[in-house]
Formats: sequence, structure tokens, C-alpha cells
Amino acid sequence: MTLVTLGVHDLSRAVTFYEALGWEAHTASVGGEVAFFDAGGMVVALWGRDKLAEDSGVVDPGGWGGVTLAHNVSEPAEVDAILAVARAAGAIVARSAAPTPWGGYSGVFVDPDGHPWEVAVNPGWPLDADGRPQLN
Repeated sequence: MTLVTLGVHDLSRAVTFYEALGWEAHTASVGGEVAFFDAGGMVVALWGRDKLAEDSGVVDPGGWGGVTLAHNVSEPAEVDAILAVARAAGAIVARSAAPTPWGGYSGVFVDPDGHPWEVAVNPGWPLDADGRPQLN
């Protein structure tokens, strides 16, 4: 996978939210309608939800689309810190960070457009020097 596009209701608000998480919007944007972020080997794009639905050939019922995004980190303190930054930027923390039944540590925040993000430490997926999980 090289690109994930998130449908958003207000592009400016969404860009501000992700920049508050420490992401840097790429200067190349399509007519001011799409924002791109380098996500370490792949791209995350933000685009109007209605335009994304039309382009994808789907009807948008406006609810959760059955997808949760995830960000793996190395230490539980990083999970706690990211959830705190996300909350301060306007996210709702849907599941506070805690130990998991599978031996990890994770929590979930929901961005202002309803996209859930799990932030996790997974001991079965150690991160390499570039922060990429190594599936064992």
C-alpha cells in the first residue's frame, strides 16, 4: 500500500489537526483541495469526503466505514503522549491506553472527522530503525 486517503468535512481543520500531531503537510497539493502527508514510506492524503465518495464510486452513509488506522510505537509512554497530543488537538480518546490481552499496550483516538486511530506497542512486531513493524 502506498496511499491512504481520508475523507474529511473541513480540509483546513483536518490539516490543522494532523499538523498538531506533528505531521508536516507536503507543499504539493491539488488545487488546494487535497493535502498530502509523508507517513514514512507511504502517503496519507486528506480530501473532501463527498468528493472522495464520488471518485470512489460509493454512497457515503456518513458513518464509520469499518476501518481503523493504526500507529505502532516502541514504548507505552509514547502511546500515552500521542493520545494526549491528539486529545489536545481536538480528538476524542475512545479507548484509554491500557495493557492488552495480546501482551501489548494500546489506546484509540478518533480524529475530528470520525477516523479511529489505534496507537499501540506490539511486542510481536518490533520496530526497525525506520519505525516500521517487523512481522514475526
